[in-house]
Amino acid sequence: MSAPLLPAPPIDVAAPSSRVGRDPLAIPAAVKADIRILVVDDDRTLREGCASVLELDGYNVTFVGRGDEALEVVRRRKFDIVLVDLYLQPISGLDILKAALEMHRETIVVVMTGNPSVSSSIEALRAGAWDYLPKPFSATHLQVLVGRASHAVMVTRETKALRQQLTQQNGNSDKITLLGVAPAFRKAVELARKVAPTDASVMITGESGTGKEVIAQFIHHHSRRASRKLVPINCAALPEPLLESEMFGHRKGAFTGADRDKPGLLETANGGTLFLDELTEMSHPIQAKLLRVLQDGVVRRVGSEQQDATVDVRFVSATNRDPQEAVNAGILREDLFYRLRVVPIKLPPLRERHEDIPLLANHFLAYYWERHRETSDSLPKLTENSMEFLRTRQWRGNVRELQNVIEHVAVLAEPGQPIQPQDIPAYEDGNSAPARTSMSGAMMDEPYHAAKDRLIAEFEREYLSRLSARAGGNMSRAARLANIDRTTLYRLMEKHNVRRDELNGTRE
Repeated sequence: MSAPLLPAPPIDVAAPSSRVGRDPLAIPAAVKADIRILVVDDDRTLREGCASVLELDGYNVTFVGRGDEALEVVRRRKFDIVLVDLYLQPISGLDILKAALEMHRETIVVVMTGNPSVSSSIEALRAGAWDYLPKPFSATHLQVLVGRASHAVMVTRETKALRQQLTQQNGNSDKITLLGVAPAFRKAVELARKVAPTDASVMITGESGTGKEVIAQFIHHHSRRASRKLVPINCAALPEPLLESEMFGHRKGAFTGADRDKPGLLETANGGTLFLDELTEMSHPIQAKLLRVLQDGVVRRVGSEQQDATVDVRFVSATNRDPQEAVNAGILREDLFYRLRVVPIKLPPLRERHEDIPLLANHFLAYYWERHRETSDSLPKLTENSMEFLRTRQWRGNVRELQNVIEHVAVLAEPGQPIQPQDIPAYEDGNSAPARTSMSGAMMDEPYHAAKDRLIAEFEREYLSRLSARAGGNMSRAARLANIDRTTLYRLMEKHNVRRDELNGTRE
């Protein structure tokens, strides 16, 4: 049973759309119309008021007044968002919450209660509730919360759709996941897709951790050599004599310990693809020997004075440094460079792919949750504050660093609980140095004091944004992190016309 309402009505059903406010997360109308919301409350005025506000906003809304009716509905239909009163008869809101998540793990459940005690709220959150809504609440409060939940639904759908699309494109290979919508990344993927069916040599460049080997796998699995082996070799991981032996093979007695003939990786990759990682770490003598294989396919093992094999291999190479600079510095042979770089592909660093961070983070969270947890454990969810915090990171280790951070989160997170920014390891000493504010050329045309004031203003606005994300929108925590009092923080916000609700609207 819901708690007695205060004199002010919890939902102003007569309020026009201009009064109830705009959707703060700008969910497209088509997406709203496809989001199914269930409202469960035994107070007729409240449930019909909620339904009216949400229907005016364009959502697909169903409402019921009894717990047993709600239980039957969630078992028959899938809802994206469920708003349920915690105290219902004859079946409690907690039972409905558990049933909704049992039927569909991705359902977002918000509990409503007129008696928001700490114990009941914690119990609901532990059972998998996404958030709770204390009664009485305004239409604006309802819209903001549902807007946030709808945004989470939209991101989850986009991630799932993109993952399914890529799975189909990758021939249902679970080894390749190329998640990303950033233009520079999609350009690299499209180039890889076009060159994959050919036998052209590909050179992939990009910082460590950007996914060069994943692109190499993608190219191989889309090639006509997909039924044969993809053989990787890290040129930086082996000393020169061992690298030569591994790549070309050796004859019995060629060196101490060579007690038998051994074919090399070039022969192993015959008919398939050889992936040369960290190409610029290869010595000049090995480069010269590899060039012979590229020219005529002839392999001569270490210690052999004759041709040992003829191979048909497709070459994909990768390096985290500029290969042209390596050529200019005499590190990489120019003739080998042009042989291997028939088609160059450059992968952007993660700091230039901010729009991809939610997709990647949700993918890694689902993957590592399934890997480390029981299948019955409800998947936790990254909050909007957490996503904003992830976007502000420098990610010097790129996608690999994000993957490791999210695995850390998945290992320590509680089932069904929201993941807040403070739950994410920062590693600030190693890779989260603040980005330097650079002066634009236009500033040099301004007087000194005007340019200085503008640079300081840009710094303060950027600092407020990053501080808010790091503090999860909590004003008290933000002031402590900045080592300033709250009055100073409010003064800075007022100076830059930053409203408190813009700091992600999180309760203190």
